[in-house]
Formats: sequence, C-alpha cells, structure tokens
Amino acid sequence: MSFGRLARFIGMAALAVGCSGTPAADGGNGSKPQGQPAAGHETLVAKIDSLVSVPIKAGKVAGASVAVVKGRDTILVRAYGSADLELAVPTPPHATYEIGSVTKQFTAAAVMQLVEQGKINLDDDITKYLPGYSEQGNKISVRNLLNHTSGIKGYTEMPEFRLLGFQKLSRDTLVKLFSKRPFDFKTGEEQIYNNSAFFLAGLIIEKASGKSYADYVKENLFAKAGMSDSYYCSERTIHKGHAHGYDTDSAGLVLKGYLDHTWPYAAGSLCSSAIDLVGWNQALHGGKILGAPAYQELIAPATLNDGTKLRYSKGLALHNIAGHRAISHGGGINGFLSMNDYFPEDTLSVVVLFNTAGPVGPGDVAEEIAEAVLGKGPDQSKPFEGDLSQFSGTYKGHGRGQDSEVTFALADGKLTVKMAGRGPQADSAKVVKYLGDDTFALKETHFKFERTGGKVARLRVDVSYGYNFLKRQ
Repeated sequence: MSFGRLARFIGMAALAVGCSGTPAADGGNGSKPQGQPAAGHETLVAKIDSLVSVPIKAGKVAGASVAVVKGRDTILVRAYGSADLELAVPTPPHATYEIGSVTKQFTAAAVMQLVEQGKINLDDDITKYLPGYSEQGNKISVRNLLNHTSGIKGYTEMPEFRLLGFQKLSRDTLVKLFSKRPFDFKTGEEQIYNNSAFFLAGLIIEKASGKSYADYVKENLFAKAGMSDSYYCSERTIHKGHAHGYDTDSAGLVLKGYLDHTWPYAAGSLCSSAIDLVGWNQALHGGKILGAPAYQELIAPATLNDGTKLRYSKGLALHNIAGHRAISHGGGINGFLSMNDYFPEDTLSVVVLFNTAGPVGPGDVAEEIAEAVLGKGPDQSKPFEGDLSQFSGTYKGHGRGQDSEVTFALADGKLTVKMAGRGPQADSAKVVKYLGDDTFALKETHFKFERTGGKVARLRVDVSYGYNFLKRQ
C-alpha cells in the first residue's frame, strides 16, 4: 500500500503524452493564464516542460500539475498529460489530487492554532485528550506525535491494515489495532515516520476544537488561505476536476488500488490543486495562518531525548535544496504522489503533483525545477583523508516497518552503501560523499559513524523524515 511513501528520500510517500495546452481563465493567486509562458521566463518554462514531459512520454506518469511561483512572479502554472487515461481526458487547469502526507502540515498547523487558543499544549501527555490510550509505560506528548518520535507502531506498516483499508468502520477499530502493538522504541529516543501518530493528532484536534477534522481544516485553513479547490478526499463523492489515480505494476500503469478515506484521515486524506498549495505556502509562511510565535514553533527543528537535532519539525521536513533552505513535504497514497517545496529566503514555491504512484517521484522533478530556477547548489563534499575500510561492515537497527540493514563496502577506492528495503536505493551499492566529522551522504540521507574505544561501533542514519541508531554487526 503506497499511502505514506516518502517522496524525497526514497525517490518519491508515483499521461497520454505532452502538455495539455488547455488554457485556464487564471491560475489563482495572480498567476498567468495556463499554457502561456510568463514573460521573460520562456527558456525556464521550456526547461520545466521538458522535465515534466519526459516521464509522461515514457508512459511512467499519467498526468501532472506543476506550479512554480517566486514572490509575486508566477513562472509557471500548468497541467500535463491525462486526468483519465481510459477516456483520454487531458489534465484540467485546476486539477485536484490526493496529496497524501502533504496533509500532515495542515494537521500540524491546526494543532498550532489550537495551541494559540490555549486549547492544546504541545507538552501535554496525549492521554489528557485521549483518555485510556495505552502508552505502555511511555509518556507521549502532542509534540512527539507531530515530529514522529512517539515510538507508536505505524498502522500503514501493519499487514492487518491491508484488509482494514477496504472497509468503512469506526475509527476506534484502527486505534485499537495499533495501540496494542509494542512500541518501535522508547518515546523520544529515535524517529520513525508514523501515520498512527498523525491519526491520533486528528482525534486531538476534534476533541479540542469540537469540530470534525474535515470541517476544522475547511473553515480555519482552506478558507484563510483562499484554497477554493481543496477538500477532504472521498472515495465516493464526485468533485469536478479531480484527476483519476493510477498505480504501477510490471505491465505499466493500472487503476489505483482502493483505499477508504476513513483511514488516511489527518495523516493523508486531503485533496488539493497545485495552485492552491502555492496559496497555502504563501498563507502559512506569510503570517495568515499562525501568529509569529506559533509559526516559529511550527518550523523549529525537533530534538531527540539526547539533544540530537532532527531535520524535521511538525509535519514539515527541513531540507537544503540547490544550496537553499527549503521547508518541504512529500506525499504518497494509492494512485498519487506529491511534493510541496517552499524556499523561505527566496519566497519560492515549487509544487509537483502526479496522478500516478510509480517509479518516478515528484521530489526529484521538483528538485530539478528548483535548480533550474535558483541555480545548482555548491558541492558540500570533502576529500576523506584516511582509511575508508574502517567504515566497512553491516549495521542493523530500527526502521520503518522492518529493521534497517545498511552495508558499507569499498569499491574502486570509494565508500559505497547498500540499504536493504529502502525503496529504489535498496539492494544496489551507491557511492557516498564525505561531509566531514565521520559523516557521509547519499542525496538527502546522512550517515554519521560513532566510535567506541577508537573503533567504529555505531551508525546514525538521518533521512530527514527519520533518525535511527544502527549497531555494527
């Protein structure tokens, strides 16, 4: 089940061909008419068109919507490929998509609004709002839910959820299922991306606000940000302009697998358009959703119990893309993949939405678009002086849904890593770059080696959406 795939660190959390060419009356938020390159950006728009069209022409993506807006300058708002392959329907200008885990930043912002109102305290034990929840000897705060450090078992990684996902049952059914499972780790000691935690956060929003999650988000987030295309997704309700989703198997694109929207909920059940997400970025980061103290709390890096600073805050990943600070989140759910990048110093939004959960991730496309707009960032790697063989070996520890296993080896004098079970990077050795202080990197994943008695004994693996400690075997 693709719900919860992570866009950037695993290659994501998936159109006929070419651009739809269908003009829109306007793209919202002062955008240019769709299909017409913004004045002065013709070369840049052609580059973006090329980046998005490649996987569509290759039959790996059915359709896409992209919005690139820098300050008040709309570079591109455009739809590509097909919203429906069977009926050969071009993607409409304001196509809406299931945005999966991009939902999490809306959930976190809703919590912070309720913090501002004194209805929630981030450091309260969750049993204040969810009495009777079994913490199994842990003390779980609302903060732990929002930064994935609770240790609660994630339901999307549980085999039983495959059957539950087809059914419309009481939400308590799911809570009872995951709350009985042993924790992955003691609360606050590590970080594993966790949909169960955000499911509970949604319940807390409802308890504190007295409104359903869908109504709260509509009234207090969508309305404030002017997001007229956005709504709580449904597997039954008809929404004009909603793109059909596609999954991928060995034969190519197939109709998406069914998933009842009782279950993604506050972790992944919102639908939106590319231009609406630009509006969201402008509202959230421009002071329309939260006051300054609450906003700063929202984007503050989380920490583990030992003081380790994470590259994740509350429903937001804290990246460096093209040498620029980025506040991001991707999403993956049956039939859809999404990426929403915001560059605060550049007031740049890059939103890429696919109606295909497949081998091509919107995170990679969004990164290439950002580099086209901002320029390629500097190479942060350094030469390693010493014996790289000291790092060779296999390291094991906690991971999302299964234990992590990472193996380092030398190949042609370079250090390589092979990560079992970690998406497209799994089971093939990749060369890592040295960043200094016994730390190496493979794209967004950082590996920091730790020594005991002068010998490498432990490995910290930081994927920005997760942070785990692996022991050398």
